[in-house]
Amino acid sequence: MDYEAVIGLETHVQLKTKSKMWCGCGNEFGAPPNTHVCPVCLGLPGVLPVANEEALRLTVLTGMLLNSAAAPQAKFDRKNYFYPDMPKNYQITQYDRPSNVGGYVDFEFDGTIARVRITRAHLEEDVGKNFHFERHSGVDFNRAGVPLLEIVSEPDLTSADMAYEYLNALKDILVYGGVSDCDMEKGMVRCDVNVSVRPRGAPELGAKIEIKNMNSFSGVRRALEYEIPRQIAVLNGGGKLTQETRRWDDVAGVTESMRSKEMAHDYRYFPEPDLMPFAPADAWLNDVRRRVVELPLARKQRFMRDYHLPAADGQTFVWDVPLGNYFAAVAQQAKNPKALANWVINNLRAKLSETQTALDDLKFQPACLLELVDLMESGRISSKIAQDVFTKMFAAGESPRAIVDREGLAQVSDTGAIEKFCDDAIAANPKVAEDFRAGKAAALNFLKGQVMKLSKGKANPGLAGEILEKKLKR
Repeated sequence: MDYEAVIGLETHVQLKTKSKMWCGCGNEFGAPPNTHVCPVCLGLPGVLPVANEEALRLTVLTGMLLNSAAAPQAKFDRKNYFYPDMPKNYQITQYDRPSNVGGYVDFEFDGTIARVRITRAHLEEDVGKNFHFERHSGVDFNRAGVPLLEIVSEPDLTSADMAYEYLNALKDILVYGGVSDCDMEKGMVRCDVNVSVRPRGAPELGAKIEIKNMNSFSGVRRALEYEIPRQIAVLNGGGKLTQETRRWDDVAGVTESMRSKEMAHDYRYFPEPDLMPFAPADAWLNDVRRRVVELPLARKQRFMRDYHLPAADGQTFVWDVPLGNYFAAVAQQAKNPKALANWVINNLRAKLSETQTALDDLKFQPACLLELVDLMESGRISSKIAQDVFTKMFAAGESPRAIVDREGLAQVSDTGAIEKFCDDAIAANPKVAEDFRAGKAAALNFLKGQVMKLSKGKANPGLAGEILEKKLKR
């Protein structure tokens, strides 16, 4: 039987705040164990939590970035369970009235724009981290109480690759919006996977299998690449799948059973008595709304549409926002935005990296790039000469036209002069000339290179090619 996968993801993201969710302890990675703790985040008797307003702002901002409207009222709840990394023996989270409900993420997949709906995005606190040694275990509570946003998708994903691309698109949105740094090496993003299989086209979902605590997007993809065929093999072998929780063994490349549905936790949610419900006012929401930015996919599409750039160039300006902003400011006056983009991406970016220079510290004016492109497009200088001019322009800030005039770098387009260079190139390479006459078209490029060498890069390459071809066909 032909089966299809149905996948939903629960993504946990640490918010970019200076302090924790309920206290003033620092939200900082890498500090010595248990140095960013206090009676509040350790859950000592008699303490009271105070909500971090910036975390509330970032939560609502995330909803706006995910095309969701902020709930008129949200509340916090206690999720009760015992585990060593949970100092209070309950987690403050949002249960039946989360901050954000609904929304969607659009992203590129398989040559089209895919859409995954968002069920909810709710705010909660992170837990500590367990460490296991040879003869004992320890807990670092530095992370306990860090604001954590859980973003739950609808089961709209259908493959491991689609899940991988969705996660990357979600990460890009959160980083763009300043919601989180999403540094996976620092544990800022973790993911739970819900996956089932069903006969293709069937309306009912299969038994839901949850894979817990994935800490890399590639791990999610690999786990699904294993788990989906495993479930199909069980069904094709006449077996039955039951709802369960599994773990991913990244070394072995397999999922392993942790607990069945019968062993599932009863978290006994109830409203957090120490925190009032949160009802954002219109003025507060408007302040948050001013922080909404253009999303990565929209930015890429705008660059492709407005400047007629290929997808690869548009994506480059998504990844490098300052470079893209610089290009857009200059491109408004460009006759050929694509040629300008080539220089910005291939030359300017490389030079900035090589010299450790910031865009704000460039010595030349933006108009110089336009001038350089015009000199090359008009045929006044060759592409090789343009490279040399750019290097000098970058170093000194002088205009390219002034450099060309001062150093006599203008391209030679005089037919007589180029004919002389062509005759010399043919005379010095008779075997290559015979190869071209014998049908080896690539030989012409070698001879053209010799002409450029003889002219010190000044010969018009197009004209040189035409003259060479005429001479060789006589």
